[in-house]
Amino acid sequence: MIEINSMRKSIKITLIIVSLFALFYVVAIKSSNEVEKTFAILNKKTQQAFKDGDVIFQSSQSDQCEAVRIATNSKFSHCGIIFNENGKNYVYEAIQPVKKTLLNDWIKHGIDSKYLVMRLKDSTLLDKSSLEKMKSYGKNLFDKNYDIYFEWSDENIYCSEYVWKIYKNGANIELCNLEDYRVKAILSERYGKNIPLNEDVVAPSQLAKSNKLVTIFDNY
Repeated sequence: MIEINSMRKSIKITLIIVSLFALFYVVAIKSSNEVEKTFAILNKKTQQAFKDGDVIFQSSQSDQCEAVRIATNSKFSHCGIIFNENGKNYVYEAIQPVKKTLLNDWIKHGIDSKYLVMRLKDSTLLDKSSLEKMKSYGKNLFDKNYDIYFEWSDENIYCSEYVWKIYKNGANIELCNLEDYRVKAILSERYGKNIPLNEDVVAPSQLAKSNKLVTIFDNY
């Protein structure tokens, strides 16, 4: 009789322990889901604050963009411009080929989904007409090939050139000077002597240091 009672007591304790573990597991799952929901809500609210013309930067996981990051000694290797279309944010970007990408997808392509968003300090310069011209110029370059040789023509386009030209040709704004030749000097070692070192070039790091832009979001 004593052995039976002892066994019942042991089973009861075991059931209590199992129940507690199950409860903790459910709470942990629920907490995790709540955290994910909270981050999703915050992320949505953050992205809703972005405006047409905002410049977005990341450290892309592609080899071609990594060459830019190394050459410029910067944490940024890729950039694009945010435009809202039908209630959704897109990033106009020069990859292979030049195209627009949903903002959420674009963010996922970066290392650890980290990114920086900057905005023109004098937002009055970007009126409706200028923004339409910027979008139109950007769209006209869709499907162009990515420019691995960093030339300055519109035949092929690289990311920071794309951003710079959209602002220049759409709003007549030069975000930064075109004078960083380190990119081509280093890339010439990688691709050979076909890179014309006497042409203009602009890197994501130069755009990020522009005194005409101000940071509005940074999760680095």
